[in-house]
Amino acid sequence: MRVISKSLNILDYALSLLVRQKLKNLGVFIVFTAVIFLLASFQLFSTALKESAARILTTVPHITVQKMSAGRQIPYNVDYDELLRGIFGIATVKERVWGYYFDEKNGANYTVVGLDQHHISPRLAEVLSWGGLPQRRGDVVIAEPVQESMQLGSRERFSLFRPDLTMKSFKVVGRFSRGSSLVTDDILLMTRQDAADLFAMDQSFITDLLVDVANPTEIDTIAAKISARLPGARVITQNQIHKTYNVVFSWRSGFGSICLLTSLFAFIILSWDKASGMSPEERREMAILKVTGWQTSDIMWLRFCESSVIAFTAFVGGYSLAWLHIVFFDGVLLRPVLLGWSVIRPSFQLAPPFVLHDFLLIAAFSIIPYMVATIVPAWKSAMVRPDSVM
Repeated sequence: MRVISKSLNILDYALSLLVRQKLKNLGVFIVFTAVIFLLASFQLFSTALKESAARILTTVPHITVQKMSAGRQIPYNVDYDELLRGIFGIATVKERVWGYYFDEKNGANYTVVGLDQHHISPRLAEVLSWGGLPQRRGDVVIAEPVQESMQLGSRERFSLFRPDLTMKSFKVVGRFSRGSSLVTDDILLMTRQDAADLFAMDQSFITDLLVDVANPTEIDTIAAKISARLPGARVITQNQIHKTYNVVFSWRSGFGSICLLTSLFAFIILSWDKASGMSPEERREMAILKVTGWQTSDIMWLRFCESSVIAFTAFVGGYSLAWLHIVFFDGVLLRPVLLGWSVIRPSFQLAPPFVLHDFLLIAAFSIIPYMVATIVPAWKSAMVRPDSVM
């Protein structure tokens, strides 16, 4: 009890010192909070993007098969019944036409996805906020950003140019929800015949096959069988797409965090300098404490308490501000870094989950270096000789 009481008294004295030297400590606190805020924002933004992608990619087909020539994807005319016959475990195979459509009016690139009406997965209806899926020629499902970029307003009909500059008309029959905006904000979902007509492709050609597997645990095995049966084809699994998203988000987040670490080290140097530069009043106060019976260990513990209060308060403040920045302001400061540049930008709402690994990682990169930087200055202040000061 005596040790606890002594520690509490030292902590109380440390708090009074921080209050009396508020101008000196306020600058350190503000800079430290800002550094932690940026580090935590990058980590939370990346984690939220990964969670959002994992949730949305459940609607992606288990396996996608594309034909390659000279390292590029090309359309092809294929009878999949013959090519994939005999592979046990395949539930369905769907034909798809997809590509990019450049809108010269606003400079936006749309992703056109065309599927057969009877092959459109009912799971896609789960990501719609209004209307239904394309059922006939001319039907299209778009997202709100596409509607805004085309300046449709309340209109349901619009037209796009074919390569020969003739017009093709569409009717909006559904709209993607904001919860799927990470993937669907630039998509025009229509029938396969409409997509082929828009790109002036032969109606018998497709760009890829979408394969659903009866047992998801056998996706990799069936993908290997398809690769063996279709030499030269590119076979992409759902898990590979998920890993690609994770790698992209992790790389961009890591790049930003590394840049911020230089700021953190600069702050550590600043903290070292401020902690080492004791004013004459502070040196005289340390000397008086030693004269009145304080031990070297007590003064070092006092300095440790001061550093701990600043570090943990700044960490809580910076982490909380980062969470508010991501949840309520959609990470507006980091969007250009993590999402890249585009005319159509995802307008999704992020909800970063609490991940203990990320929390401890941010704490380790911020609190520990600061505490280490204050050890030597704390020892120097504890070694002050009362007779030389007084």
